[in-house]
Amino acid sequence: MRSLQILLFGASCALFLSFAFAHPPEGVWKKKLVWKEDYVQVWKTIKKEAWKEEWKKIQVPIWKEVQVPIWKEVQVPDWKIVKKPHIVEREIPAWKETKVAEWKKITKPIWREIQVPIWKEIKVPVWKEIQVPIWREVKVPIWKEIQVPIWKEIKVPYWREVQVPDWKQMFVPEWVKMGIPGEKYLGKDHEGWEYTSHDLWRKKLIWKPVWKKVWRTEKKEEWKIEKKQEWKTEKVQDFKVEKVQEWKTDKVQEWKTEKQQAWKTEKKLDWKIEWVQIWKPVKKQIWVKEKQEKWVEEKVQIWRTEKKQAWATEKKQAWKEEWVSKKVPVWKEVKVPELKKVWKPVWEKVWVPVSHHGWD
Repeated sequence: MRSLQILLFGASCALFLSFAFAHPPEGVWKKKLVWKEDYVQVWKTIKKEAWKEEWKKIQVPIWKEVQVPIWKEVQVPDWKIVKKPHIVEREIPAWKETKVAEWKKITKPIWREIQVPIWKEIKVPVWKEIQVPIWREVKVPIWKEIQVPIWKEIKVPYWREVQVPDWKQMFVPEWVKMGIPGEKYLGKDHEGWEYTSHDLWRKKLIWKPVWKKVWRTEKKEEWKIEKKQEWKTEKVQDFKVEKVQEWKTDKVQEWKTEKQQAWKTEKKLDWKIEWVQIWKPVKKQIWVKEKQEKWVEEKVQIWRTEKKQAWATEKKQAWKEEWVSKKVPVWKEVKVPELKKVWKPVWEKVWVPVSHHGWD
């Protein structure tokens, strides 16, 4: 390994010395046109969604204050003679009930446990013959739709007599209407005859019978679908006893439930004698103060309610025009920057070696 490192170091030194002491190649510097890629910023037009404000004229309700006349109750002073009770105290004898202790014999219920017989269900073996099912035809009810008539209420027109108001010309005496008795001079005709009037005609409101067309409810016969019970033949499962020739009938042991007498503990209500202390009411004479009422006239000031006209402010609904703004979506063209790839010509300096053969 050490010898390999020494060998590589010697080779690198020899190569370096050959490049250092070698003559440089002959040549000239020339310009060369090359294309290099570059990115320039351009502006691109795109559509962007924006919001535009629009104004709309609407009617909005407002409350308008108006003055309306009202009646207001006011209190005015007044004098009134009233009778007031006057209390006079005095002592009178009375009986008062007091409680005294006393012992009373009572019977108190208690619970006592006793044994009572009950019936308990147990399982006992029994022998049962095996049954095999057979099919038998039986009659079962089914529902069939039939048409049956029903009554339906409908409206039919008929004529009914009603009373309507009408004006009727009736005879009224002239002196009843004008309040002046006697004849009334009405003028002369072309032959000279005089016209007098004692009475007049006037109209009176009466009720006149007319026939009016109205609607009444009648019953109309229709048909509806109802279910009628019929009988059809179906098969139901039944059981019959069969015997197989090759096999003999044997009894199968099963278990049935029977009742067996057992004993259980129950509580029985019994009565126990006890002495309890009670309080017995006793009457005792005492003196109590009694208030006697007397009436004394006194003049007091009261307030009487009177109505006074005043003006109150009320709110009345009215309509007012207002402009409201609303945002609506619109498309707007905007300029956004974008990088575009372009190729640009560039002059570069390159080393061109010179050949001694007369051509480059």
